[in-house]
Parts: sequence; C-alpha cells; structure tokens
Amino acid sequence: MVFEEGWAASPLRWLMHVLGDTQLARIDGDPGLQAVVDQHAAVLRDAIPLDRETLGDYLLGFLDELRHRGWVFTGDPDAPSLRLTAVCWLTRELGLLEDGHPA
Repeated sequence: MVFEEGWAASPLRWLMHVLGDTQLARIDGDPGLQAVVDQHAAVLRDAIPLDRETLGDYLLGFLDELRHRGWVFTGDPDAPSLRLTAVCWLTRELGLLEDGHPA
C-alpha cells in the first residue's frame, strides 16, 4: 500500500480508493471470504460506534500499527487485509462516503 501525502486527512476515502473496489469485488464473488469479512465487521460493530469519524479514527490507528510492524498488502487474505476489507465493506454498507465530505 502506498501512503501518499495527505492520505490521513481522509482515511476512509483513501482506503476505498487503494483497496476497496478490488477487495469488495472479490468478496462479492466468494461467499466464504464474505463470511470471514463479516466476522471482522461484527468485531468492529461490537467494539466501536460505526460513524464516519470513529471508523476513520480506528482506521488511522490500525494502519499506524500495521506500518509500525512493517506489514505489506500482498493480496492474500491475511488477518490485516481482512480487517481492512471489513472497514471498506462497512464504509460502503453504511454509506459513510456518500455526502461528499472527507472521511
């Protein structure tokens, strides 16, 4: 994943651009992968309020930890990529980017 300058100003929008379309298309055609992503989404639903600001803040912290650990997105469905896909899925399902404001 490339963290271009300014990405943190709109983390949800950035993630959807970098990973969202590809990963969401992938889970739409794979019921098993959808089930795993849904489990990650359920963890998020239980842990934090699912509004744009809170989910964006969660994403910033999660990505900061991934960068600290040297994690690289390879396209394989590992735990971090599944969690990021769940964030994308929730962002889409909740319509968090539909108002045109940074998210």
